[in-house]
Amino acid sequence: MALRMWASSTANALRVSCAAKSSLSPAFCLSRCFSTVLDGLKYASSHEWVKHEGAVATIGITDHAQDHLGEVVFVELPEPGGSVSKGGSFGAVESVKATSDVNSPISGEIVEVNTKLSEAPGLINSSPYENGWMIKVKPSSPSELESLMGPKEYTKFCEEEDAAH
Repeated sequence: MALRMWASSTANALRVSCAAKSSLSPAFCLSRCFSTVLDGLKYASSHEWVKHEGAVATIGITDHAQDHLGEVVFVELPEPGGSVSKGGSFGAVESVKATSDVNSPISGEIVEVNTKLSEAPGLINSSPYENGWMIKVKPSSPSELESLMGPKEYTKFCEEEDAAH
């Protein structure tokens, strides 16, 4: 109870709100570690998210992942026209703490790359679900989305993973 009250007062002091401000999703929830997890997205256990809209799926790394990485200083992305395979690496994120591969949660053809990240890699930290997206893919097997976690499952996954460390 005391932790919940502290979290609430801290959120108020930091002006953190559960009000929807994202054009990606109608709402979001905060996990115990204050990482944002959006409704309407699918999540991989390797901490990437997918938003499937029409014929295109947008992919990026989660707020939880960027929080653990720290300040992102460089992003390596593929060229449009290439392909990605579910679970395969398509790029890398370098932070002040480490360099990490970024894996694709689904298979498909890369139709667009967020070129803003080459000039402003910090967008991954400040806006992981909006301006910090990494690639857009035309899924070759949309059924792969069904194997990914929803927001509640991903929140629980992150809490269990953090508790184990």
